[in-house]
Amino acid sequence: MTVPRRSHGRTEHLILPGVLTAEQAAETVAGIVAVQREDGAIPWFRGHHLDPWDHTEAAMALDAAGEHEAALLAYEWLLRHQNEDGSWYAAYHDGDASLATDRGRETNFVAYVAVGVWHHFLATGDEAFLDRMWPCVQAAIEFVLRLQQPGGQIGWKREAAEEGGAAVTDALLTGSSSVHHALRCALAIAEEREEPQPDWELAAGALAHAIRCHPERFLDKSHYSMDWYYPVLGGALTGLEASERIEKHWDDFVVPGLGVRCVLPNPWVTGGESCELALALWVMGESDRALEILQAIGHLRAEGGMYWTGYVFEGSPAVWPEELTTWTAGSLLLAVAALGGDEATTAVFGGERLPRGLPPDCCPA
Repeated sequence: MTVPRRSHGRTEHLILPGVLTAEQAAETVAGIVAVQREDGAIPWFRGHHLDPWDHTEAAMALDAAGEHEAALLAYEWLLRHQNEDGSWYAAYHDGDASLATDRGRETNFVAYVAVGVWHHFLATGDEAFLDRMWPCVQAAIEFVLRLQQPGGQIGWKREAAEEGGAAVTDALLTGSSSVHHALRCALAIAEEREEPQPDWELAAGALAHAIRCHPERFLDKSHYSMDWYYPVLGGALTGLEASERIEKHWDDFVVPGLGVRCVLPNPWVTGGESCELALALWVMGESDRALEILQAIGHLRAEGGMYWTGYVFEGSPAVWPEELTTWTAGSLLLAVAALGGDEATTAVFGGERLPRGLPPDCCPA
């Protein structure tokens, strides 16, 4: 049973014209807090499942809103329930760690703890937290890098133990791009602790090279918008490379006034992908276009301040699926926080204090 808790954060910096007022931001933050279990778990919504990536994204949104105690509870949940091999399972029913519903262990899910931990430290300056979470981050990164392939790409998961526990060597561009971001955050944590990790640096460089130069090393998921923008959001593509990639498929994925398609050719825009694209645009220095995308998804806001996952805009237009997810609300708050100049969020997604990795001209012509 969830006991309602009051929101105690600060949302004045989450005001963005046409996107959120201070009151609306506070309502959205309170909506995420209301879903969080007393043990810190943040499922998609009550009665659904928790996955470690989206749990962490929601925790980061809470930190961006000043809800540091609630975010800390979320990280303590990860600390308590990490598997011995450094991983977490892909899904837990309603955030109940005793009810894992998918015992596969996905590499980008596991790695993302490093992004959240670095974000929480930057938001709070809590060195004791960083010390406590460091072994957790180390174990998670080592689990992930055991699935790195000779070409630099990251195998996307390890099967459930009861299914043999085999490593899946196929790599996903979106997942590997997210892992690249996580590796840079893990390296920043290591630097802060004065514990250099040269093997991680080499792994991050090899991964960045694969993302930039070798699309053939990844499964072809180019009809998904995440594969379009995630190499930019994860920091592997920058500058002209990033701009050219975004421009090339802008008209394919962006639906003016509605948001971003999740997958081609489906007439379905989704809030999470729209907010992540806005973050990627902000990373590129295109705040005006990022703002336009965030304003376009206002139609997904529901009574109570949470956001519908998506909207089908052809045939019989309708909200679909009928679910209000913490990660959709979380992605919106993080995008708004970046545009609003929140220091921790801009540092984590903008690359400040993160190692740069290989230079953008590393690929042969």
